[in-house]
Amino acid sequence: MALYGGVGAMALPSELIVHIFSFLSDRDKLRASAVCSRWRECLFYPALWTELKLRIGGGSSSSEETSRLEFLMRKFGAFVRELQLELAPAEVSPSSLNNEPPSTRVDLPPGPDNDPQPSERWRDAMATYLDQALCVFTNIRNNRNLQKLRLYGDTCALQQEGLLDNSNLHQIDQGHKKINEIQRLLREFLSHSRQLRWLSCSFMLGLVTPSSLACLSNPSSETLQHLSLLDHQFGPLISPSELDRLSALHSLALDFSDLTSELCGLLASPHRPPLHRLSLLLNGATLEFKSLEGTATEDDWKALVRVSANLRVYIMVVEVSSTDLLGVLKPSLPLERIHLDSYNTLVTDTTLELIAQQYNKTLTHFLLLRDDPDFPDLSVNRNEDPLVLLAWRCTQLAVLIIHGHRKSLPGCFGRRHDSFC
Repeated sequence: MALYGGVGAMALPSELIVHIFSFLSDRDKLRASAVCSRWRECLFYPALWTELKLRIGGGSSSSEETSRLEFLMRKFGAFVRELQLELAPAEVSPSSLNNEPPSTRVDLPPGPDNDPQPSERWRDAMATYLDQALCVFTNIRNNRNLQKLRLYGDTCALQQEGLLDNSNLHQIDQGHKKINEIQRLLREFLSHSRQLRWLSCSFMLGLVTPSSLACLSNPSSETLQHLSLLDHQFGPLISPSELDRLSALHSLALDFSDLTSELCGLLASPHRPPLHRLSLLLNGATLEFKSLEGTATEDDWKALVRVSANLRVYIMVVEVSSTDLLGVLKPSLPLERIHLDSYNTLVTDTTLELIAQQYNKTLTHFLLLRDDPDFPDLSVNRNEDPLVLLAWRCTQLAVLIIHGHRKSLPGCFGRRHDSFC
């Protein structure tokens, strides 16, 4: 490339070159750094690497990808400001070892003779994940200026029956040495942080433990605004005393079973800033060993809404019976979004009617997904389809997604529901 007057591109000031390179993706930056020493010097300017989005694990991770990750973290891990780490799903699901369809499969209780065994490719993918996660946390543990740490796991893999429990992880990581080290490095990072504003960890294979948040430094406890802790393999990941320290929190995501009456009471304290967003996961697999007893009551929700008048709640429901769902949908809960996802569990017309009646002024997003091809006709022996009534009653509804329900929705839609999918 030549500039006006015959001056070469290499004559551009470094500041301008850095600005031009700021429009490149991380992968293209790394490729461009191999052009010449001048470009390499400019491309490794710290201001170009304040944000990193990484995918680790998966079934196709090559040694080249691992080397690139190690280089990036050694070079920029100490001063990156925003880090997103996502666990790429394994190419072969552990459940593929069992060829029977889920609807007919008989799950055996865990034991030495019937523990589900992960496939070799899945084991390799998880081993890669552990090595790469260890690399990442080794290089950010002393980063005092990281403001956003977002960790996303493979939720599909975690729903496989028992294949990510301690017994199978032990087969991949003998003695849990790597997992324990990753957990220790995370605690070290939290203790060193000084201005953390966003901490999100969802389904990262036991990365966060019930003792992790206790290590959060006092400065970060005063700056943290968003906290998301979701991992159905553990008990509560945050205690009331730890929540009480987070004086700037306005967005929170937890397992529904962990939102106890005591925790809700703390959030409703008039001395705290109002909570703006509350995201809750109601997972049928979790309910097998985590009871809904002691969770927020109707009075708790009323108290919380009095303090946080603009609070909006998002609930993700996975394989939960209508009985359990009806038990948690309190009238004062300011529900804005609900996502119902199941394979074996039916959503009844009673549930839909309750949602339509209680949340007709707040509900903006409704998602009903079912993988079973024999999705029931919810309007059997009725003159009205409850889905149509829900859409009619909820005056704020902006997004309606229905997958698997093959019935035509007349009246207020005038077209088949398929156009919403």
